[in-house]
Amino acid sequence: MKKQKGFTLIELLVVIAIIAILAAIVIIAINPARQFALARNAARWSNVNTVLNAAWQYGVDNQGALPATITATPTEICKTNAIDCTGLVDLSVLTDNALYVVKMPEDPQGGLVTNGAGYLISTINGRVLVSAPKAELGAVIEAQR
Repeated sequence: MKKQKGFTLIELLVVIAIIAILAAIVIIAINPARQFALARNAARWSNVNTVLNAAWQYGVDNQGALPATITATPTEICKTNAIDCTGLVDLSVLTDNALYVVKMPEDPQGGLVTNGAGYLISTINGRVLVSAPKAELGAVIEAQR
């Protein structure tokens, strides 16, 4: 009688089950949804600082005068080259000729309204406040200068 070498069906199923359990544990530990949310929040921090720096650079170049469209009420910023900026803050003075920024940054998950960039801007006592209302995981993303 010849003895055949190889694995039995039970042995293969046990190994597959162990690999599946380990893969599930790794996926839960990594938590891709949370990782993506953290990545989007990092992009929001960068974008908020980009808008704030552009507004202040404009002020430096214009004897301290900030863009006239920024109001005391937090209002969403209009996208670059939007057709209609009604009810939004038009910061095209910052993107004209790519002098301060080439394009107004947009939230990774889109604006609050159709032509909005997803970021709010306002002035408080001569200071500019830029915030990201769509921040995830309970984060508060805002910068003021």
